[in-house]
Amino acid sequence: MAVTTVSFDDLPSRVRTAIEAETSPVLKAETISAGLNSALSARILTATNAVFLKGLRTDHRWVWTQQREADINPYVIPLAPRLLFHVIADGWDILGFEAIDGHHADYSPGSPDLPKVVEAMRRLGEIPCPTIELRRAEQRLAAYVDNPADAEMFKGDVLLHTDWNNHNILIEEDRARLVDWGWATRGAVWLDAAHWIIWLIAAGHAPAQAEKLVSQVPGWSTAPPAAVDAFAAASSRLWDEIAGNASDDWTSRRRSAARQWCDHRADRT
Repeated sequence: MAVTTVSFDDLPSRVRTAIEAETSPVLKAETISAGLNSALSARILTATNAVFLKGLRTDHRWVWTQQREADINPYVIPLAPRLLFHVIADGWDILGFEAIDGHHADYSPGSPDLPKVVEAMRRLGEIPCPTIELRRAEQRLAAYVDNPADAEMFKGDVLLHTDWNNHNILIEEDRARLVDWGWATRGAVWLDAAHWIIWLIAAGHAPAQAEKLVSQVPGWSTAPPAAVDAFAAASSRLWDEIAGNASDDWTSRRRSAARQWCDHRADRT
């Protein structure tokens, strides 16, 4: 089911009323175009503060990610912005977060944002995995490995973000903040760094350069080479599936990046 984007003003009046019951009257609303998994992605201004809204219709297949974000938010503050409210009204599921003033992370080689992302990964690795319902890495990737037993190498009890799209990383002056936690997962300690590699390659890093960069992330050194090989191969198949017959440049770059990394790992062996 595709995500059809809407603006704040497009929402049913009862939904807007429910939001304003939490925020006070909205004076201005700006649609944020960067969101890929939300029908509503907007920044609203009231007389007293700014709030970021994200939302999906309650009949959307991904609406469960809204509750996942609400459940995990108390455990990932201040690495993530604070959830202010969660409302469900008139067929819509809406989350309201404190708005962050920052820019989307630049992953290109030499970017000053890269050390801040590494530090955010380090801080995430220090957060105990909460005892809430989370997807498991070995389950999410089971369909993309050669041998079902290979997925067992992704098991672990570490809290993972897994979606390292640079639009999910907001850079403030001295730190990176992580948003969009709907796909938070429980798995092996090195997996977030592995997920990041594909985005780094898509941003212009050679596979070996990307691996050298993520070697700064605590936990990466514990990754068994065979497990990384299996993950790279699984990721390539996953991005092939995501891309399908799509010809847009954004998807094609990530599919190409995943293939490059998979080939790099195969050449290594």
